[in-house]
Amino acid sequence: MFELLVKNATLPDGRSGIDIACNKGEIVALENGISAEAKVTIDAKGWLVAPPFVDPHFHMDATLSLGNPRMNVSGTLLEGIALWGELKKLQSIEDIVERALKYCDLATSMGIGAIRSHVDTCDDELKGVQALLEVREQVKDYIDLQLVAFPQDGVLRDPTALENTIRALDMGVDIVGGIPHFERTMQQGADSVKLLCELAAERGLMVDMHCDESDDPLSRHIETLAYETKRLGLQGRVAGSHLTSMHSMDNYYVSKLIPLIVEAEVHAIPNPLINIMLQGRHDTYPKRRGQTRVRELRDAGITVGFGSDCVMDPWYSLGRADMLDVAVMGLHVGQLSSREDMAWCFQAVTENSAKIMGLDGYGIAVGCNANFNILQAQNSIEAVRLRAHRINIIRQGRVIASNGAISTDLFLEGRPQKVDPASFAPK
Repeated sequence: MFELLVKNATLPDGRSGIDIACNKGEIVALENGISAEAKVTIDAKGWLVAPPFVDPHFHMDATLSLGNPRMNVSGTLLEGIALWGELKKLQSIEDIVERALKYCDLATSMGIGAIRSHVDTCDDELKGVQALLEVREQVKDYIDLQLVAFPQDGVLRDPTALENTIRALDMGVDIVGGIPHFERTMQQGADSVKLLCELAAERGLMVDMHCDESDDPLSRHIETLAYETKRLGLQGRVAGSHLTSMHSMDNYYVSKLIPLIVEAEVHAIPNPLINIMLQGRHDTYPKRRGQTRVRELRDAGITVGFGSDCVMDPWYSLGRADMLDVAVMGLHVGQLSSREDMAWCFQAVTENSAKIMGLDGYGIAVGCNANFNILQAQNSIEAVRLRAHRINIIRQGRVIASNGAISTDLFLEGRPQKVDPASFAPK
């Protein structure tokens, strides 16, 4: 007897009528017409069953803090950083834990199963680090939470940032982060990349660097990150987040840069919602939108995963923990409009981001963890188009959230419905 049996599922690769059997938190059978009994049986009714959504770039120490202590009036990145500096002094560890746990509950209900969160280390008390280490332990049964030691004010610019970043890693933070474009000079930015990559290499850790989150085409720290990755043998363990300056770079330079990124096996994490909100603020018209060159990076063979970055915090006053919102924005801004492109955008918030995070046992296959979502869509393209309703969230073979199906037949592909205009006439 199986612990869980999901009948009549459609998978992201197009297979349909598939049954998924789970025991001891693992997928143990995946085929048509499984007839064995199960303690719990769910009829997927042909809906899409996909692995959990993955958010490879988030700031959980700031989430849901909107309006505290004030609003970001200009809407710019720099005012957001200044506002965050004010909030850091006011918030307590308990405040951060409460907000983060509330966000994790929301994220779980929306089908997110893994999050990589940057946590600010430019705080001598390391309140955010203490808080998120506690949160990581509390949510481990339903969210894989990775933490990045992130010196928000610059590891060289802030006098105690390097010491605090090392302390955070000693406390159990997983990944080395940085923000080279926020250092005082281009040279210090490059020096910070070298320093932090060496720190990661010494400790055998991954690197995830806020890199060139700027409209300045001369912000080229991704070049240094690729070089240091190759020099130190960190291939496949490094991600460049944002990379928005590439949007403004000339094509000749990019034709040199992208092969360097490929050679170093550096991953890319654009954050579509936030990138287009914060970038181009100094432009009149034409106005740059700031999202990096997603299509070109993808086509070169670079692993690209979309992150959400922020929800209701000093930088972004919107958001609802929906990775399909992120995929839809990335699709539109990147003009990823072919059928293949749209299916790829679903991959950018699932399997691509799982690869960037190095998640073990991820996917819908025998031997993988029994973690998946039942989505009210017939395929991954429809899931993106509709921001598909989450019917069931399954974790380790257990249903941890259930929302029930909704009536969407009017909007589904292949299910045209006739509408009687008289039904809309005034009574």
